Amino acid sequence: MDRRNKRGLAASNHSSDEPHRESTPPQTLLHPISPPTKKRRLSEQSEQQEVAGAEQPRSPSKTPSQTFRSPFQLTRIQDLQDEFNKDTITLNDLLGDPLISECWNFNYLHDIDFLMEGFDEDVRDLVNVHVVHGFWRRDSESKKSLEEKASRRKNVTLHAAYLPNMFGTHHTKMLILLRRDDTAQVIIHTANMIARDWTNLTQAVWSSPLLPLKQPPTHPPVSAPPATQQSLSSPPGSGARFKADLLNYLQAYGNRCRRIIDELARYDFSAVRGALVASVPGKHSVDAATTRWGWAGMQQALENVPLSEGESEVVVQVSSIATLGGTDAWFRRTFCRAIGGGGAAFKVVFPTADEIRRSLDGYQSGASIHTKTQSAQQAKQLEYLRPVFCHWANDAPEGKAELGGDMLVKEAGRKRAAPHIKTYVRYGNKSDRSIDWAMVTSANLSKQAWGEATNAYGEMHIASYEIGVLVWPALFAQDATMAATFLRDTAQEDSVEDSPVVALRLPYNLPLQPYGSHEVPWAATAKHTEPDWMGGLWVGHS
Repeated sequence: MDRRNKRGLAASNHSSDEPHRESTPPQTLLHPISPPTKKRRLSEQSEQQEVAGAEQPRSPSKTPSQTFRSPFQLTRIQDLQDEFNKDTITLNDLLGDPLISECWNFNYLHDIDFLMEGFDEDVRDLVNVHVVHGFWRRDSESKKSLEEKASRRKNVTLHAAYLPNMFGTHHTKMLILLRRDDTAQVIIHTANMIARDWTNLTQAVWSSPLLPLKQPPTHPPVSAPPATQQSLSSPPGSGARFKADLLNYLQAYGNRCRRIIDELARYDFSAVRGALVASVPGKHSVDAATTRWGWAGMQQALENVPLSEGESEVVVQVSSIATLGGTDAWFRRTFCRAIGGGGAAFKVVFPTADEIRRSLDGYQSGASIHTKTQSAQQAKQLEYLRPVFCHWANDAPEGKAELGGDMLVKEAGRKRAAPHIKTYVRYGNKSDRSIDWAMVTSANLSKQAWGEATNAYGEMHIASYEIGVLVWPALFAQDATMAATFLRDTAQEDSVEDSPVVALRLPYNLPLQPYGSHEVPWAATAKHTEPDWMGGLWVGHS
């Protein structure tokens, strides 16, 4: 990274991803959810914009051949050639600006020394660093280790998020940066804050624009009130709604995050284009008047997204699949209905053991990728998921690519970099593979992350903290389309038409390759005796 010009600075005050339960869904979920088509949705948006006092998603006027860079970036892969690392990003790119004065790091796994190396060497001891983790039990060895490392640095403060559910994790991956030029930035990504996740594993990053200060500093700061109903009346995708949902998310931590809530309340989020989709532990109403969490929050956000006419499919690409149940009740009736309105087909991209063996780090990559197939219930789960499973690398000896017909394979350049990334993408009309919406998130395919089915009281239970960003083309320009891009963050020249185009950088090849009849997903708990490409074996671990 190029060295930046620096101003005179003074101290300022300013292993496994998830541990691995089902109830009857409500009658309202038994009906198909069919969001309006793009044509009708655009008409409704025009009517909504006449309502005073409600900020609408930014929709600039249509400009011929207008293009937008991908809202998601891939991280740089250490052992790949430069041609596969175009437009990628590193941790130092995110943290290396000497103007950063304060950093809030939310994550599951933390290496404090690695985190601190990301800051500019001349200011890393001046940045106020807050580490939010989920190791709250006093007897936790992870907590003790984290405390010992933090004690060596006077500018690092730890905050333990309370987790009431023994199966829950603090799985959110987010950075909030405050800067000396009176701007702030929110970064939502998929990597643990450890070296392995930022070297040879595929990860993704969403970064907000630099957010300007809209209120002068006050001494002492005035605590931000909970998001009001007026702010939540702004539609998902708008900056005002993103801010309200983010502040509501942070309020779930209680006093631990009071300072950063107070700070962020003073910044202008109007340049943000995206909807926050997050989860916080506890029981929540699926029809809450405040921010909705988990699958209910995703479903609410998608009600605003125009959908293409014709056949479509939702591709869920994750690094962990928990125990979903011996039947497909939760997967089909709760999860798929919440995120696949309009009758979309579903596919799940997950690597096989062969793909892990051939990855850059061999079996060691598999330590970060999880599902289980040993128990009778897990074996039943494998049977109902097998028809929707697709390869990560798309070059397996068994199986045949069936999507796209005579469509040429489009190379994403990440098939040997094992996936720790989590992406959810809805592809519209199969004839042009246009994209209706896309999301990068920390949430894997699990009840802990997305929430259980609704109970008799209209509530859903969530075990973990998660966070992600949902985007769709209408947020960027009127009549825009979203097109998949490969090996770059900008639209291919031959895909740019008269209407605006939003690029979306994909981490996997298209068309997808379904699993063969005998193939199974990688399971870190299983023993693998066939050597990986470096000659290593895998004894299996929980």
